[in-house]
Amino acid sequence: MGVLAGRTALVTGASRGIGRGIAERLGRDGARVAVHYGSNERAAKETVAAIEAAGGSAFAIGVELGRPGDSAALWEEFDRHADGLDILVSNAAIGNSRPIDEIAEDEYDRLFAVNVKAPFFLVKQGAARLRDGGRIINISSGLARNAVMPHNMAYAMTKGALDVFTRDLSKVLGPRGITVNSVAPGIIDTDNTAELLYGAPDGWDRAAAFSALGRVGETADVADVVAFLASDAGRWVTGGWVDVTGGSLV
Repeated sequence: MGVLAGRTALVTGASRGIGRGIAERLGRDGARVAVHYGSNERAAKETVAAIEAAGGSAFAIGVELGRPGDSAALWEEFDRHADGLDILVSNAAIGNSRPIDEIAEDEYDRLFAVNVKAPFFLVKQGAARLRDGGRIINISSGLARNAVMPHNMAYAMTKGALDVFTRDLSKVLGPRGITVNSVAPGIIDTDNTAELLYGAPDGWDRAAAFSALGRVGETADVADVVAFLASDAGRWVTGGWVDVTGGSLV
């Protein structure tokens, strides 16, 4: 029996990248995983299939976040498959933004709608479904604490807002034994960072140089930390900001 056996997890943006790594890890640990996706149904079904092939249980939920009524639609779909939730991982996000002299208002608004508003209202509308003793884990970014990529300012701002949400929500839900934490990755090898890593001959080496450990992160590096916080071993950690940048902020 896995350490999360009998628990149900929802991971937003779980069809690929960091979200998929987290969903697969929680599935291996025994949780039944709701694999949320915005538009790539095929990728989400591949994530579900991978979890099931490893002996786990999962189902897909397709709702585009950042639209009016998105949270209500997601929970309506979730309720068709499960009767309660133990672990909520808010991972879905728009992963970059144009510089301040290029970004338009509609892009800015869309960024905040997906990265900040959606996680907020998922909790607001899903709190009754989240069982006492549950876990909320918000995927932040090292850029919320470091200006190494100032061109990505608006994106970094959304993650700073998410961190404030984490901090204050931990006080609101603490009386129910629910922990709330932010996990902040650095540069991780996903399709979202493909241009950075592979767009120039020295891209990989330059990215690896940010880390004190001298390498680019893998999705498992983030998923393992999330799995710890989701487990009983993480019961005394709440309101925290966990640096998973490989020492990029040292």
